[in-house]
Amino acid sequence: MRYPRPIARLIAELTKLPGIGPRSAERIVFHLLKAPEADAAALAAAVADLRTTIHHCSVCYNLAETDPCPICADGRRDARLVCVVERPADVVAVEKAGTYRGVYHVLAGRLSPLDGVGPEALRVRELVERVRKGGIAEVIIATGSDVEGEATAIYLAGLLKETPVRATRIAHGIPMGSSLDFSDEVTISRAIEGRTPV
Repeated sequence: MRYPRPIARLIAELTKLPGIGPRSAERIVFHLLKAPEADAAALAAAVADLRTTIHHCSVCYNLAETDPCPICADGRRDARLVCVVERPADVVAVEKAGTYRGVYHVLAGRLSPLDGVGPEALRVRELVERVRKGGIAEVIIATGSDVEGEATAIYLAGLLKETPVRATRIAHGIPMGSSLDFSDEVTISRAIEGRTPV
């Protein structure tokens, strides 16, 4: 038996999301069918709002509603200190630790030659341009501690050696093979405080 077209369509769309297989998609669809109509409408409105109001900050490339983002626009932040992360979720993870008061640069990924992700696919050029404009004293490389994260950190450190900034790497308080958004606030805070020159 086949599902009616609207059900099948929503199941197909949900399975495009990471971590959602066909069975999970079916459960979500049938939950939405049982939920009050206002809940389903609120979900649809939230998705539409997400797509129309969220964009990348023109300075750090984090996700935001405004440009520049609230972190870049905050005059109390130390703009001489730039923390380089892989994804916007990593910015949230570092911010939760509550000890870092600099600004960010979101690469939009990490080097992964096996997956065809080279430096040109990341915001590496933008980072180097930002550093060359001046006003930055230190770049903290806060990529993951897995193979791709380490390769990205080594690549960035090599590029930054040609500039006058101090390049540091977060300490290895982050477990090997993990990413920032899976680490607790204390671990991230200690990793930031224990960073070392690259």
